[in-house]
Amino acid sequence: QVQFVESGGGLVQPGGSLRLSCAASGFTFRNYDMSWYRQAPGKERALVARISTTGGSKMYVDSVKGRFTISRDNAKNTLYLQMNSLKPEDTAVYYCRRRGQVDAWGQGTQVTVSS
Repeated sequence: QVQFVESGGGLVQPGGSLRLSCAASGFTFRNYDMSWYRQAPGKERALVARISTTGGSKMYVDSVKGRFTISRDNAKNTLYLQMNSLKPEDTAVYYCRRRGQVDAWGQGTQVTVSS
């Protein structure tokens, strides 16, 4: 079945960086646009960034533009999110998912930005 395993989160100080990974399985990864979402405490899960099948097209929400970079390795069935200049408001659990599919969510990876 379709599975996503997110990793790479942790505790980081404001201004720091993290690189998240999402290992996908159960489907042909290269055939799907992929997205990163996040859910902050007390808030609904929200889209952060999206990438096309080949990586040629990327979209970011305004709050992360210029700080986050989404990428993918189709040979490894893995999605990435490089997060730089992290802010406390980036604190959330981060998830990945296929675009347009109602997949079960993975366990997510916790990112905490705090001094």
